Amino acid sequence: MKKKQNGLLQRGLDGIEFLGNKLPHPVTLFAILALAVVLLSALISATGVSVEHPGKDGEMIEVMNLLSVEGIQYMFTSMVDNFINFAPLGVVLATMLGIGLAERTGLISACLRGFVLSIPKSLITAGLVFAGVMSSVASDAGYVVLPPLGAVIFAALGRHPLAGLAAAFAGVSAGFSANLLLSATDPMLGNMTIEAAKIVDPAYAETMNIAMNYYFIIVSVFLLTFIGAWVTEKVIEPRLGAYKGEYKEDLKGLEPLEKKGLIYSGVAILLGLVVTALLIVPEGAPLRADDGGIIQSPFMDSLVPIITILFFIPGLVYGMVTKNIKNDKDVANHLTDTMATMGMFIVLAFTAGQFVSFFAESNMGLLIGVYGAEFLQSINLSGIPLILLFIAISGFINLFIGSASAKWAMMAPVFVPIMMQLGYSPEMTQMAYRIADSTTNIISPLMTYFAIIIAFAQKYDKNMGIGTLISVMFPYTIFFTIAWTIMLIIWMLLGIDLGPGSPIFYNN
Repeated sequence: MKKKQNGLLQRGLDGIEFLGNKLPHPVTLFAILALAVVLLSALISATGVSVEHPGKDGEMIEVMNLLSVEGIQYMFTSMVDNFINFAPLGVVLATMLGIGLAERTGLISACLRGFVLSIPKSLITAGLVFAGVMSSVASDAGYVVLPPLGAVIFAALGRHPLAGLAAAFAGVSAGFSANLLLSATDPMLGNMTIEAAKIVDPAYAETMNIAMNYYFIIVSVFLLTFIGAWVTEKVIEPRLGAYKGEYKEDLKGLEPLEKKGLIYSGVAILLGLVVTALLIVPEGAPLRADDGGIIQSPFMDSLVPIITILFFIPGLVYGMVTKNIKNDKDVANHLTDTMATMGMFIVLAFTAGQFVSFFAESNMGLLIGVYGAEFLQSINLSGIPLILLFIAISGFINLFIGSASAKWAMMAPVFVPIMMQLGYSPEMTQMAYRIADSTTNIISPLMTYFAIIIAFAQKYDKNMGIGTLISVMFPYTIFFTIAWTIMLIIWMLLGIDLGPGSPIFYNN
């Protein structure tokens, strides 16, 4: 489809695409940022600027010159450690071993299809959005499975297939940060947030856990399901009108072998949950704290391996039942294929690890945090306006940089300290970021799966292009952002913890 050259929206979208395409690759971007930190550390250090450490009365902090003898020694001797110790690296790779096997054997695809096909027609739209939101437990699998499935279902029911595709895409992408379960996103972002919190208050960071937004994202699932279904039926479908295309669909259910695999893998999940409960619930259980607590306990420190195992075993069982796995070589091949897809993330982790470590070592995070907080206080920006501004900034950045981990690796060391200085917890800052990051995914032409969604849509409308897809998805962004932000503000006013031991406010 040729882009229309008139219209303010289209010109704005063209501008976003142009500017976004001018950005370097994220790997290169982090290398540039790391170099910028080195040069800035030398420049700022020469000025002799210092600030009082916000967590230690009377202790003055100066910027460390990374071009000094000591700084150069640090950069060279720590380079490998900076890569290996990059917070999300280990947790993401470990989690993807379990999730990847479940995805490669077809378990996740079968679960999503089985769920959507089993609900009443009156609830099909809500069910599709709900399945999309929940698909984030499988990382990016939902992008490939649900949008085309949503289009097929709507076409088979005589509804516009693009509305079904849009509903699924909205759930998968705009609702990426909501879930009833913890997913790979939680440890990935959580570990970066914890590292950023250490800049200001290492003691507080030690009390944090990767489930820091868990309560909030559970409630968010139901909010986004309702909003997504409402937008689809009241805004999107009326706008699209009746489908006049020639493409028809016959909706196919699960094969008998797939159903059998789901039953056996379901039993495996239940057994896994029972074993996990036995390790946590009884008094004196090995994953409970010495004082009997659970929030600060070996259990919370073990969430990554627990998530990995609870995906790995059902995936293994499903693969064996459906004959996708015949021997140990098949398991190894599936795991290898999963890790092969993580190659870009591993390369990104190297340059991002250098940037994050250089930034922390230079003490510039503290300097920015203190001066940034003083600036916001001087203009009397705090409370709800501050949160709204942060969400707007995060959403704008998301239009140009698609990777959630890449953005948060850059933003967390800057914004977490600033927000802590203004009395907001790192957990609160992360949740505000997750709202903005999710809701604007579906209108960014630079989002990784955007082109794939267009390809799916062109099956039903050959003239579908970037501008058309964004115009279809834009109402979801507006309503999701408004509703989700209002929910966060209400949560903030009520002072409810965002997750286990994860308050809204930070008291230094």
